[in-house]
Amino acid sequence: MRLVSKVLFTALCVAVGSTQATDPSVALAPQINAADFAQFDKTLSSDAFGGRKPGTAAEPLTTNWLVEQYKRMGLQPGNHGSWFQTVPADSTQLVNTDVTLDISAQGKETKLAYRTDMIVETLQAKAAVDLKNSPIVFLGFGADAPQWHWNDYKDIDVKGKTVIVLVNDPGFATLDPKLFNGRAMTYYGRWTYKYAEAALKGAAACFIVHTSDAAAGYPWTVIKNSGSGPQLSLPSSVDPSPRLPVAGWLTRDAATRLFAAAGQDFDKLEKDAAKPGFKPVPLQATVSVSLKNKIGHIESHNVLAMVKGSSKPDEAVIYTAHWDHLGTDPSLKGHQVYSGAIDNGTGLTMLLELADAFAHQKTPPQRSVLFFMPTLEESGLLGSQYYSSKPVFALDKTVADIAVDALPIIGRAHDMTVIGKGQSQLEDMLADVLKSQGRVTSPETTPENGFYFRSDHFNFAKVGVPAMLASSGLDLLNGGRDAGQKAASDYTAHHYHTPNDVFDPNWDYSGILEDTQALYELGQKLSEDNVWPKWYADSPFGTKRASSMSKADGAAK
Repeated sequence: MRLVSKVLFTALCVAVGSTQATDPSVALAPQINAADFAQFDKTLSSDAFGGRKPGTAAEPLTTNWLVEQYKRMGLQPGNHGSWFQTVPADSTQLVNTDVTLDISAQGKETKLAYRTDMIVETLQAKAAVDLKNSPIVFLGFGADAPQWHWNDYKDIDVKGKTVIVLVNDPGFATLDPKLFNGRAMTYYGRWTYKYAEAALKGAAACFIVHTSDAAAGYPWTVIKNSGSGPQLSLPSSVDPSPRLPVAGWLTRDAATRLFAAAGQDFDKLEKDAAKPGFKPVPLQATVSVSLKNKIGHIESHNVLAMVKGSSKPDEAVIYTAHWDHLGTDPSLKGHQVYSGAIDNGTGLTMLLELADAFAHQKTPPQRSVLFFMPTLEESGLLGSQYYSSKPVFALDKTVADIAVDALPIIGRAHDMTVIGKGQSQLEDMLADVLKSQGRVTSPETTPENGFYFRSDHFNFAKVGVPAMLASSGLDLLNGGRDAGQKAASDYTAHHYHTPNDVFDPNWDYSGILEDTQALYELGQKLSEDNVWPKWYADSPFGTKRASSMSKADGAAK
């Protein structure tokens, strides 16, 4: 490793058009530099790549270009001789978009309109689904959480019924730090959990109430827009877990009207649901809905590249960044390509920089280092879900997963952000690396949004592999936290998931290069023999890891 001189760094920044760069203060591996970083991101987010949408002509263009970069660097294919892992997916497109939820309560009929009052779909990839007169139960937060001695399903049978639940969890609703994780969302607050638990309990339908933008982590428009197009899922042959015949969301206003029709006060029941000991409330109402769908099937591809371990090639450290984005919308005026320069052009670029550094180490890593670029992240983390069900490296031989997603390029910071801070010893190891840089780790500023459960590393966490989602810090050297938060808020408001997420020739790469170096050094430590980071004792994912490692140890003996 060497320190990039101020003269050289300035020359590199001038070469890519940056006018704001400052000199990084840490020693960077030679392959980690501003010129390469800028060129990689500029290429991936160019209009020629068409927004990197899976299943379109942009997919082979993107994935083949990535493979060419890894070949040039000297990496090996990461999937038993192949650079790719095929991911099958079912596509479900609602045809009867004039569908209504028909509520029958106390002799009166109420209709809830699609997109205005509710979003509805089937999770079973069926062409036709008919739900007739299903009894409705208000189930609070829909959580069965033993570690918090909380079970909204206790003493009630929901088989064949429609359950209505609140978004997020009791901790956020009360802001009580002793209830769940207080303000920070737990997995029990995520919509994916609520659907999965309702299906496991045999419910016919589950509707989540969007009680507020803060509770959900996004406005109703996000739910309305993302829920209106084709919905993708892994085939049941890959993911055989129970799935709901009917699933959806309700606006707060729609829920209030539905409860009033059944003679109940939604505001009161919402408050009651956050109190320990809450009991489900059967509503004197039923719901009916008929869904007509167009069913299709696609195949997309994960990209996998590897630096093979010198002494423990069957053990792996994984770096993860999804390659897919949202494609092109010809109906838009002006720029029509969802370029995704930040989401996730910066994450992909960081993996390329890391791969180049590992491939050119004087001493190869003892363990294999896998650079994993999943597809279909924007469609529900399907590429990483597929990998976790069919891993290339055995899960008990997978040391850790380090994921990066939508890294901001805003200059040097005193910190790095750890999303969902408080999960595993990976955070302690990163803190040690940052200490040598004169920096620290920080939690995300909006833990109530549950970002830890919304990126590809989470599928590794669910199967027990210690997984960390790292991001650039917001405590900037120039302007402090106010400046960092302002930049982050501006990106969310004006660029995130829009055609405005484009490459900026004036970016200051000094901060993201320091971050890249930090994650490189973390990966070096993890690639050493006998280093096995553990989940913290109170993390819900530790049990899975302990079980898999115990089984592996027993088999070895």
